Amino acid sequence: MRPFYPAMAPAFLALPTTFLTLPAAAADIAVKVEIPRLTVAEYHRPYVAVWIERPDQSVAANLAVWYDVKLKNNEGTKWLKDMRQWWRKSGRELTMPADGLSSPTRAPGEHSLTFAGDKGPLADLPPGEYRLAVEAAREVGGREMLRVPFQWPPKEAASQTAQGEHELGKVQLAVKP
Repeated sequence: MRPFYPAMAPAFLALPTTFLTLPAAAADIAVKVEIPRLTVAEYHRPYVAVWIERPDQSVAANLAVWYDVKLKNNEGTKWLKDMRQWWRKSGRELTMPADGLSSPTRAPGEHSLTFAGDKGPLADLPPGEYRLAVEAAREVGGREMLRVPFQWPPKEAASQTAQGEHELGKVQLAVKP
């Protein structure tokens, strides 16, 4: 049998408290955006902006902007202003393409985005009431905006849905602690 060394006792006593001070798992947000298939003579994929806004409708965080990123001479940025709400609140202040934010337009169908609460746009989001905002605008088409309320950080897993009428289909937000 090995002898017990009293000098090691403080290290063993501190071990259980070390585990108590570890940070809790960060909350996550999952977003599903449906782009409906439209039967029109001239179809163009919509530009879409996804962001988080405060109750006063100011922008708390930009999550995604889908537009024609590959057009020569950065010409795709010319139509970003057609997403009027996002453009007025945040878009005009951004330099596009923005790393981690900009991506190409999406085809009709359901598209998923996930964000970890401990990094990226959610890392510095203070606790409170927010709304997920999704705006879509399409050339030779219309524009539409949907908002989905949520609490951050979530106390329990929750899911909310909003249904679009023209440019957007179903927008689903799922938050989990």
